[in-house]
Amino acid sequence: MGRVMGKGAHVGRFIALTGVASLALAACSGGGDAGTDEGEGGDVTLEFSQWWEPELPDGAFRALMDQFEEENPGITVDLLSGPYASTKEQVVAGAAAGTMSDVVGLDGAWVSDFADQGAITDLSAVMAEAGYDESQLASQVKVDDKTYMIPVVNFVYPMFTNDDLLAGAGVTAPPTNRTEFADAAAKITSENTYGWILPLSLEAPNGIQNDVMSWVWASGGSMLDAGQPALTDNEDVTSATEYIQGLWDDGVIAPGSFTMKEQDKVEEFSNGRVGMMIDSLAHVNLIRESNPDLNFSIAAIPAEDDYTGERGIPYASWGIGIAENSEHKEEAFKLVEFLMSESVNSELSSIANAFPGNTTSVPDFVEEDELFATAFEIYQSGFPANEFTGLPVAEQLMRDFGEEFQKALDGQQSMEDALAAAQTKWEEEF
Repeated sequence: MGRVMGKGAHVGRFIALTGVASLALAACSGGGDAGTDEGEGGDVTLEFSQWWEPELPDGAFRALMDQFEEENPGITVDLLSGPYASTKEQVVAGAAAGTMSDVVGLDGAWVSDFADQGAITDLSAVMAEAGYDESQLASQVKVDDKTYMIPVVNFVYPMFTNDDLLAGAGVTAPPTNRTEFADAAAKITSENTYGWILPLSLEAPNGIQNDVMSWVWASGGSMLDAGQPALTDNEDVTSATEYIQGLWDDGVIAPGSFTMKEQDKVEEFSNGRVGMMIDSLAHVNLIRESNPDLNFSIAAIPAEDDYTGERGIPYASWGIGIAENSEHKEEAFKLVEFLMSESVNSELSSIANAFPGNTTSVPDFVEEDELFATAFEIYQSGFPANEFTGLPVAEQLMRDFGEEFQKALDGQQSMEDALAAAQTKWEEEF
């Protein structure tokens, strides 16, 4: 759901929240001790709960597990797979009761709570003990400077442009900076079309992450200071939010933002009513199926006009962690190492239509699809950026911000007051 130059320098710099509706959290073992010894030889069975297997082609993930077992005699992997809707309560219960699977697929939004509960293992210590080279990891999710989750594959959020709408308005290329974006949005906007679409539903508030804060990260900015909220007296956040306010005041944003969810913007874009949106690369095939005649491209999210550094790009991940209650942490990390190895990570990202968590891996589809190839270049030339992951009650933080942001857009308060109010709410949560 996607790069060209080294990511090692940005390990842990920004971390991702998997707040996308299409992604689901893993199933738990539902009771008993995670991992069991079998037979007289002491062979180990690892329980691996995740939501990945149902979202991959039939048999594909099991085939990778079979390969792991062949390469690691004595270790068997028992896949526990299930969609979010039926397993969310089991995951939370497993974390609280100490009955998590040995290896667990993680949604970044859960990491802070699980770490606080002591439910998941400090992977920094595990990697150090194993002598693992962390520089090959594109990113890590940390709490108190300790890694608890490694993103295995990443689903990025670039800018999508309706090329026919742009061309019809005299815009010959996707905008690269804020001035160009505002100009293009104004030119596209007419009686039936709008320049940009901005979902700000408080029920599903991930628009704050993907569609608002992405403007901060695209210019290398941050909404945090030493891990704490920094929404006020922060030029990065002030500049981005006031820019969006300007677009709102200019009438170039599609109506209905305050109740709009992610799926709504995809539908509007697919139907040709919006010129530009920020969205998951996972939706490329959905858009193609919905409107085969739609001529669209993807590009990096525009940065501030004078910004020349690497650009942050929002991303969601299939993350992996190890349960603290596991009696087989050494074997569990072997499975983590296997999934993060160059060849296996390339294969997994290929079958998932995602981008790899290993900096040297390359998925097959980048050579077969021009759009994905472009996305991969964007992914490699920037850095994965999402500061909500690992924060306490991440979704509530988005909702708190969204409430105040809506009031500012609506003219009920200044943007300065909105940021101050959101800062106060965030500090209470932290």
